[in-house]
Amino acid sequence: MNLALAPETLARWQFGITTVYHFLFVPLTISLAAITAGLETAWVRTGKEKYFHATKFWGKLFLINIAMGVVTGIVQEFQFGMNWSDYSRFVGDVFGAPLAMEALIAFFFESTFIGLWIFGWDKLPKKIHCACIWIVAIGTVLSAYFILAANSWMQHPTGYTIDKSTGKAQLTDIWRVLTQNTTLTQFFHTITATFIAGGAFVVGVASYHLWKAKRRQAAGQAPGEKERKKIGAMRSSLRVGLVVTVIAGLGTAISGDTLGKVMFEQQPMKMAAAEALWETKEPAPFSVFAVGNVNKGHNTVELSIPGVLSFLAHDNFADSVPGIHDTAKAEAEKYGGEPEDYIPNIFVAFWGFRLMIGVGMTSFVAGLIGLWTTRKKRWLAPEFRTGDEEVPRLMLTKRTEMSTFFTKWSWRIGMLTMLFPIVGIAFGWIFTEMGRQPWVVYGLMKTKDAVSPGVGTGEVITSMVVFTLLYGILAVVEARLLVKYVKAGLCLLYTSDGDAAESEDADKPMTFAY
Repeated sequence: MNLALAPETLARWQFGITTVYHFLFVPLTISLAAITAGLETAWVRTGKEKYFHATKFWGKLFLINIAMGVVTGIVQEFQFGMNWSDYSRFVGDVFGAPLAMEALIAFFFESTFIGLWIFGWDKLPKKIHCACIWIVAIGTVLSAYFILAANSWMQHPTGYTIDKSTGKAQLTDIWRVLTQNTTLTQFFHTITATFIAGGAFVVGVASYHLWKAKRRQAAGQAPGEKERKKIGAMRSSLRVGLVVTVIAGLGTAISGDTLGKVMFEQQPMKMAAAEALWETKEPAPFSVFAVGNVNKGHNTVELSIPGVLSFLAHDNFADSVPGIHDTAKAEAEKYGGEPEDYIPNIFVAFWGFRLMIGVGMTSFVAGLIGLWTTRKKRWLAPEFRTGDEEVPRLMLTKRTEMSTFFTKWSWRIGMLTMLFPIVGIAFGWIFTEMGRQPWVVYGLMKTKDAVSPGVGTGEVITSMVVFTLLYGILAVVEARLLVKYVKAGLCLLYTSDGDAAESEDADKPMTFAY
């Protein structure tokens, strides 16, 4: 059979497509829940309407995103029974425990309290209502933790024993599964990356609205009271997004360094594949860029930093890092077979690792630039007061050609930066899973042994086409909904006291329920 059409290959493609697509929603769900909770807390503590309107706006986008995330996530569980039944039989006792915790504990928090938050705006006391969104935010983080614990067990199995009569893995220590260093480091790294995505998303959307406001003012349209309130809310949102992006970027860099050392200790082949390091080197360099055939190590152009790979692996710039050939030989001696059986797709691992770092950290750099350019309101003309709100008037005059150019492009960079973390996270997961091959459970079960024996090529192709088309339709729905409500901007239909705004239609239904 053609390897490209083998059920194993097609099943991997299907799971990869659905997983990467599903994870597009996860970072925004986790981060927007916490950002929304933080903004509502600011409103409850200060009573300022700009925080109230910002909470409503970002909460609406959060709800759209979490709905799509839940729908696409359900398909993941279907595939374990459809295409990966041998895997499910082998690890079900271990893998099922953290997934059950995610469903019974974390998802219960999310589904229960999100309903109270949606429909309780004018029913619950402010502090209790604010507590509801915080519980939802905690639930999303717990969901991520339990799922990452299950994935970490696949990366580094622990807390189990193999039943000699059935050959299946049996759980012996759930605490070890939940608290091993792989779980803790991967969780910290993933969560900080999700907040880069959420912060960048807030920066991008806020930049869009502030840019529109600047253009209207530059065209001579004086902002009214309603416009000023929107500008104030978006300005606060922009600063929140910039701070979140920078703090999360620092956390991602720190956790990534820790995770790299854990990865080298537990999966040395993945570290070698990330660098396309075919031969053992002491010290080992890190290639920032390479042109040529990384699958064979013949690069015509290569920009390397000496000793950096040694630092990622050993926390010093001098120690040796085993190459692909030596690592593959060692694994073949330990697990059987030929050395080439243990070499993953080097091209995907090499470039996935670089795109994860380069694309993902672009927003961190943009956040630093944004915080610098918005410091002490140097990007704005003098402020003026409207009621209890301090709302800035955007700069209308040109100081120099350079400042005009920078102001013009700073907004565009702010809008573009929202895309980078999502792309970086996707490449990060591709690297994580592809770099582990040929193992589905490292050291215990190979991917080729995990597929459902009774599922043929035609069946996998059919399900993959159906899921891909379904996800394509959902992608269009998600994009249109987000674009529609992002463009609509803040709705000032109600004040923070729940009273109808005088200039709005007070009969519009379900405002507080969105």
